[in-house]
Amino acid sequence: MGAGIAQVAARAGYTVIMRDVKDEFLKRGLATVDKSLQRDVDKERLTAAEKQCVVERIKPVTEMDALRDASFVVEAVNEDLNVKTEVFKALDEITSRETILASNTSSISITRLAATTRRPDKVIGMHFMNPVPVMKLVEVIRGLATSDETYERVRELSEKLGKTALDCQDSPGFVSNRVLMPMINEAIFCLMEGVATRDNIDEVMKLGMNHPMGPLTLADFIGLDVCLAIMEVLYNGYNDSKYRPCPLLKKMVAAKKLGRKTGEGFFKYN
Repeated sequence: MGAGIAQVAARAGYTVIMRDVKDEFLKRGLATVDKSLQRDVDKERLTAAEKQCVVERIKPVTEMDALRDASFVVEAVNEDLNVKTEVFKALDEITSRETILASNTSSISITRLAATTRRPDKVIGMHFMNPVPVMKLVEVIRGLATSDETYERVRELSEKLGKTALDCQDSPGFVSNRVLMPMINEAIFCLMEGVATRDNIDEVMKLGMNHPMGPLTLADFIGLDVCLAIMEVLYNGYNDSKYRPCPLLKKMVAAKKLGRKTGEGFFKYN
């Protein structure tokens, strides 16, 4: 997600500082960007020279201090409240008081993240869809203290990135994952209970509901650990049994079968 956000920002003409904790992660991210842009070159939607300009606008770094002069920061770390909290505390210390701090969280409360900073009026949710260069939606989530100015700047930035910004309330899972994740979770229940095979579950949703990707394939694409984290946010946030994570999902995560990123989830991948 971070690489995709860096790509669309650089392609829109912005200078981007892409920060990660290890050089190997940065190299992987840059390789993903290069591969994505090359597809556009191959389809003649971008020239080789334009691609090179986009790549050169992305500056990979491992030091958090490199973000000191950033005017806008989008956090895209693990879907874990404790990890995100530490990042926001660090960003609050490093960056200018005028810098907007946005989170790409898919379910965690923006109000809670904002409360860990001394600038809650400048903290906002900016939930991109995956893959970022392809998907047009950005969910914009205002925390309790998010200012109108911050909100308008995020809407303006979203448009400059070629996205459609749709706002929603700071509620667990927002709209996208409050609707999507229970569907994926129910598909996993169907598999666990032997209602149908994994292939048939996916094909029913593709052929019957016109979904481009079946729910089990989509879960593998998102990452089963991310799916579980979001379901737990929904379950704890609403205290409602309809959001109970499927035991099979929890078992898969415990076994480190997380989907595409580990080579195996509900399906196997090269």
